[in-house]
Amino acid sequence: MVRRGSHGRKSIRSDNALPLVISAPHPRTLDLIFTPAALTKFRSKYRIVETSPEGVAALPADILGEARYIVGQPPIAPETLEKMKALRCIFNVESNLINNMPYETLFSRGIHVVTTGLVFAEPVAELGLAMALNLARDIVDADLAFRQGKELWGGDGNRTARLLSGADVGIIGFGDLGRALNRLLTGFRTRTKVFDPWLPPSILIENGVEPASLDEVLSSSDFVFVVTSVTSENQGFLGAEAFARMREGSAFILLSRAGVVDFPALMDAVRSGHIVAASDVFPEEPLAQDHPVRTLPGFLRSAHRAGALDIAFKRMGDMVLEDMDLVDRGLPPMRSKRAERETVSRMRSKPVDKN
Repeated sequence: MVRRGSHGRKSIRSDNALPLVISAPHPRTLDLIFTPAALTKFRSKYRIVETSPEGVAALPADILGEARYIVGQPPIAPETLEKMKALRCIFNVESNLINNMPYETLFSRGIHVVTTGLVFAEPVAELGLAMALNLARDIVDADLAFRQGKELWGGDGNRTARLLSGADVGIIGFGDLGRALNRLLTGFRTRTKVFDPWLPPSILIENGVEPASLDEVLSSSDFVFVVTSVTSENQGFLGAEAFARMREGSAFILLSRAGVVDFPALMDAVRSGHIVAASDVFPEEPLAQDHPVRTLPGFLRSAHRAGALDIAFKRMGDMVLEDMDLVDRGLPPMRSKRAERETVSRMRSKPVDKN
């Protein structure tokens, strides 16, 4: 069994034949990412040392030397990594890659760095679709008006309504989330253009979308979905000029990270009536109670909850177990997404503060 040791660290079980795992998944917990049955399996197959991300470097040399896996995204200094002779894979269950470990050394040693972010693609895509439908049909505002006895009946309540079906749609970014969103939109027969400078056009065409420039996506779309990660190259790249290029009355739905947007400029574009918008993410989270976006008409708000479903978190544990089994057998991880040498150091997404 795993038991609590001195200094708050849990000591390892006595069966030294089992592979050793350093567990530092904050802000996740093992109970969050594993079902009870999966957690029992995890504990039966591996020796587990549980610590905080900051506590990894302070672990005894013998534990560092034996560790085959890390679950989490703890800061790892080169001197700490040097002690980890048996390390084979880091499972990032926070899912935002940040530049807090020597990736070049990890890659040169053949150590896999993988994320479980795929579990969020479908839940976030579904909420994005719901946001688009709401912006098209004013569902929330109509409900609030009804509660206040100010509802507009029939056509009077549809003066700004439009259809998502058959609409021109633009997607900025086409990773796991963009592809999940595109699958949902297929049923609406949308004409979809995608801007993603990290992908060759053939991949976009194979997924049934039209490769396009950023200007084409912005200027020719009724709905623009932003699902791109924050990198060293695109922070704040969607600003006043970008919003001015959008169609009058079009909808802007932000689902990935607020860092890609000039948020004051986005609010100005909505405030002017040029566009409507929805966002699940904000520049600071939690957002200040007096932040002007809270009361901005034409702006639909969600408190970074799009992917935070228990079923998504539990899928993380399943992915980790399946990939650990593969690596144990000398095979590469296949369920989690591997960090790429050429792009991992460019990532600038902020890690989450809460589950």
